[in-house]
Amino acid sequence: MEFIEAGGLTIAYERAGEGPLLVLVHGAADDSRIWQPQLAGLAEDFTVVAWDEPGAGRSSDLPEGFGLAGYADGLAALLESLDLGPAHLAGISWGGTVALELYRRRPELVATLIMIDTYAGWKGSLPTDEVRARVAGAREMLAAPPAQFDPTVPGLFAGDPPAELVPLLAEIAADVRPATLAQQLGIMAEADLTDLLPRIAVPTLLVWGRLDARSPLTVASQFENAIPDTTLVVIEGAGHLSNLERPELVNDAVRAFCRAHTP
Repeated sequence: MEFIEAGGLTIAYERAGEGPLLVLVHGAADDSRIWQPQLAGLAEDFTVVAWDEPGAGRSSDLPEGFGLAGYADGLAALLESLDLGPAHLAGISWGGTVALELYRRRPELVATLIMIDTYAGWKGSLPTDEVRARVAGAREMLAAPPAQFDPTVPGLFAGDPPAELVPLLAEIAADVRPATLAQQLGIMAEADLTDLLPRIAVPTLLVWGRLDARSPLTVASQFENAIPDTTLVVIEGAGHLSNLERPELVNDAVRAFCRAHTP
């Protein structure tokens, strides 16, 4: 792991390979380890960087009142510190929302956007009843005694998690900070970045698991219809964490797209 200091926070990140910059932004209740197949599989072609967002992994705890803008500013500070020019910026789930906010605030740092099974915020992408149900479920989870706290939500995979991933997923879940998750879920529930989508002026890759139950293909269609320059790749046999469930297919899609859109 490497570290930078930004806005009073320590931000940790992992880096592999050489070439055009590809930055990976993980989802809620995750950290940079969720990108292991991409760090390994794409390092021959790119400088691959996966951060631990503030409040996750080896990065600092979230300050009080930290919001979506704070995540975006921290990510911008990391991109600036790398000093490798505009990045291919990939976000999965909540990480895609962070990537969109970074683009809103600092578009000059972004060469392309790669949206993987993501949202324009829950409010921006999901029906109101679904958002209410998710918030209620999150509150119930967070109210559980510490020994029973389990941040794993259903629907992350098309079926059962691949057996080889179970130890990794358990390690990541064990390191989730409840205070971070509580603050993050509140931000996600209220986020609506749909106004930004028609104004995105960089090529955008949409990578979606065919069987994603968390952010279904209807959300991908919303992105495809709103963003001027999009390429949609549907990953067969994959759910919400398509990068883990079908890593070769996701890596192939990302590699081809980034090669076709050199910064």
